Amino acid sequence: MNSYEIDIHKELKKYFGFNQFKGLQEQVIKSILNKENTFVIMPTGGGKSLCYQLPALVQEGTAIVVSPLIALMKNQVDAIRSLSSENGIAHVLNSSLTKTEIAQVKKDISSGLTKLLYVAPESLTKEEYINFLQTVPISFVAIDEAHCISEWGHDFRPEYRNLKHIIKQLGSVPIIGLTATATPKVQEDILKNLDMVDATTYKASFNRPNLYYEVRTKTKNIESDIIRFIKLHKGKSGIIYCLSRKKVEAIAEVLQVNGISAVPYHAGLDAKTRAKHQDMFLMEDVDVVVATIAFGMGIDKPDVRFVIHHDIPKSLESYYQETGRAGRDGGEGHCMAYYSYKDVEKLEKFLSGKPVAEQEIGFALLQEVVAYAETSMSRRKFLLHYFGEEFDNETGDGGDMDDNVRNPKMKIEAKDQVVKLLEVVRDTKHIYKSKEVVFTLIGRVNAVIKAHRTDSQTFFGSGSDHDEKYWMALLRQVLVDGLLSKDIETYGVVKITKKGLDFIKKPSSFMMSEDHEYNEIEDEAIVTAAKSSGVADEVLMVMLRDLRKKTAKRLGVPPFVVFQDPSLEDMALKYPITIDELINTHGVGEGKAKKYGKEFIELISHYVEENEIIRPDDLVVKSTGANSINKLYIIQNIDRKLPLNDIASAKGLTMDALIAEMEQIVNSGTKLNIKYWIDEMLDDDQQEEIHDYFMESHTDNIEEALKEFDGDYDIDELRLMRIKFISEVAN
Repeated sequence: MNSYEIDIHKELKKYFGFNQFKGLQEQVIKSILNKENTFVIMPTGGGKSLCYQLPALVQEGTAIVVSPLIALMKNQVDAIRSLSSENGIAHVLNSSLTKTEIAQVKKDISSGLTKLLYVAPESLTKEEYINFLQTVPISFVAIDEAHCISEWGHDFRPEYRNLKHIIKQLGSVPIIGLTATATPKVQEDILKNLDMVDATTYKASFNRPNLYYEVRTKTKNIESDIIRFIKLHKGKSGIIYCLSRKKVEAIAEVLQVNGISAVPYHAGLDAKTRAKHQDMFLMEDVDVVVATIAFGMGIDKPDVRFVIHHDIPKSLESYYQETGRAGRDGGEGHCMAYYSYKDVEKLEKFLSGKPVAEQEIGFALLQEVVAYAETSMSRRKFLLHYFGEEFDNETGDGGDMDDNVRNPKMKIEAKDQVVKLLEVVRDTKHIYKSKEVVFTLIGRVNAVIKAHRTDSQTFFGSGSDHDEKYWMALLRQVLVDGLLSKDIETYGVVKITKKGLDFIKKPSSFMMSEDHEYNEIEDEAIVTAAKSSGVADEVLMVMLRDLRKKTAKRLGVPPFVVFQDPSLEDMALKYPITIDELINTHGVGEGKAKKYGKEFIELISHYVEENEIIRPDDLVVKSTGANSINKLYIIQNIDRKLPLNDIASAKGLTMDALIAEMEQIVNSGTKLNIKYWIDEMLDDDQQEEIHDYFMESHTDNIEEALKEFDGDYDIDELRLMRIKFISEVAN
């Protein structure tokens, strides 16, 4: 052993220029040099690749490295070649090589020059390669991104499943599996699949103390929230992840229009553009890259300061890997995810097209993401527990680095409820997943419960004094606390632990915090992160409503004609104190601002001064050009008295969408004269009847108007009349 010890420090200095090893590297390298099967779980940035590169360089023979990403292989080969005067020291073997290149690779391996051979799993299945590799000395086989073997891994590749049989054909060579993320379930799966249950496992801590975790409600106003966040972190590098290419393009465009240097990155762009955008980010020519998860696999930028998830990811593994790209240098790293249950439903719908086994796994992984987002316990503790690691958030490193710890929710004593929950798990004989356990407690029957006849047991419904959300929140916290555990064999089935059985015998205090409620607020105007609570200034709101009422009375019009509610709510959030700022509040255009705005900004200005209010950073979210081009087209062609159906079809809009555009135009104060079109639909008496209705009504709500006229007019007629009314009376 000792001879290695002296050597490996010398070799480390010689090849990599480091004086000492990091974390578990030294132990792993010794294990590999002792020809032991080895399994390494080390978070990204922990120096995983050095674990197999160094032993490969100092041993006889060639090490085979199986990796799923061609771009990553290329990067690593270039890096190793830069350490040596010999180009042949490392090679890639994949489908992109020519015959001549393949011959050169074989020659370098045969002559003993090549120490590392990077291969894609598909290449290893080719018979000619296997036959060749059987004739040369192989030091070991390293399987990088080993979670790809497990269908429970977030990146499952079926071709990885075959590796065990191929490696067997190479004789008895040691195997090294490496992954940057693996839950206990995935770890077990990898070891079984590679037939190396005897492997020595080295697991580094998954705790990244410098990362701050935060989850926010996703609302329609998400773009302005993101822009505000980025402007507060001016000049810092960040990544925004979206699930679809379309969303990536749209967000990148909105950021650019709002003066933020950003580029899109997704698999739909050609390779040249992708490489260019990646380089711009690495070279700091742009601050932000908006990407699908295709981005960042080979990214080693140490100073990414924030990672934003515009859409919630499909699993906590992906989430951990993607957030892990922040703060690799140990400096600040802000990880923010936007959560709405609607996104989860979208992902579930997407899963429903998959084979049943895949669906089940997908659903189980998604539920963990939901649990993470909705929990109000320490997010770090929750995340680390998921990866099989204990964390004490009182004394642990990075303990206060998350939104839940900094803004704790009320805690309530739940000792008796915990006992009830544990007893139900015990007495149903460990057959149920979380959902059925909770259903048993609240007394709800489903097919599974019926099949096991649990609904006839005395404890069925014993927890009906609390609702499903309460029990689900408690169950999650009891799991993290180790009183229950999820069975690895039949993933998701909840079992009671020894600690749990002890708790039933001798219950002690258990303080639970209730889950977050993420109610999507539909109106984009209501939500801005100007205040942490996200609610408009109630006091100012009352004052603005009074002023609107007075103004409307003076002008003899209904209040909604002056400003609609969403506009007032936005004013109570953004505190506009000039006409220009007022124009940029929701639904207020130049026309309205000039006509009614003076008194409103005077009131707000006075209120801000008196209450010493710090206004949100002057945030004006400009929309991308597409909208304004449409609006201009509509205004010009209505002036020319063009039929509305022609205007709609010219812009590829449905009639419904065209009317919505027209509503936006008149609501923000521009006149649209559509009398020529309405005259074709309604006679003067009918027009007068609807006009009088709006004049006397307190609301311009179309549902109300439909009820009032009880089928006399259809929805389009009423919407168009409302446009005409607001145009004439308000603008």
